[in-house]
Amino acid sequence: MLLPLTAWAVTGAIFFIKPGYGDAYAALPVKTYPIPQISLAGDPAWLEARFVKTVLGDHLLVRTSGGWQHLDPATRQPRPRPGNDEVRALVADAIAANPGRYGTVTSVAGSVATTSTGARVTVNWSPIALSQRGKDTDRIDAIYKVHYLQWTGVEAIDRVIGGLGLVLILVLSGLGVRLWLRAR
Repeated sequence: MLLPLTAWAVTGAIFFIKPGYGDAYAALPVKTYPIPQISLAGDPAWLEARFVKTVLGDHLLVRTSGGWQHLDPATRQPRPRPGNDEVRALVADAIAANPGRYGTVTSVAGSVATTSTGARVTVNWSPIALSQRGKDTDRIDAIYKVHYLQWTGVEAIDRVIGGLGLVLILVLSGLGVRLWLRAR
């Protein structure tokens, strides 16, 4: 019982103090640039429309009942997914605001760019959004798994371990109360 209780207490303290959480879970916005005044005729199927300008040019982002679509503003046709060079340019432009966290882009594979600090930046093309994970995010997620008794990665086994752990904590607490009452 000592191992799970100690792990729970230590990881609980980390969750309470939250060291390094700021950068680990910080949003990474796409860098946008000023756009000229435009007139854009809408479409009845659009629930929302945004026009943005990035290092890759102009983007028309529309949300329909089927989700986000990334369109070419001139033709209103779907804009193709970016290649590695475009992903590199988009991510490099965004991470330039925080070189201490991200460094520089070292490699690109599909929609994921890896930086010199080990951070992985994923491009979600439809709404043109970025998400990031670093070694610190992975470390905090591992602490979370220890705290919530997700030790094996197999949900059925972890549920049994978690349930058994809770029962043992209750038994241990009951025995402690019983000893305390006897001592009085």
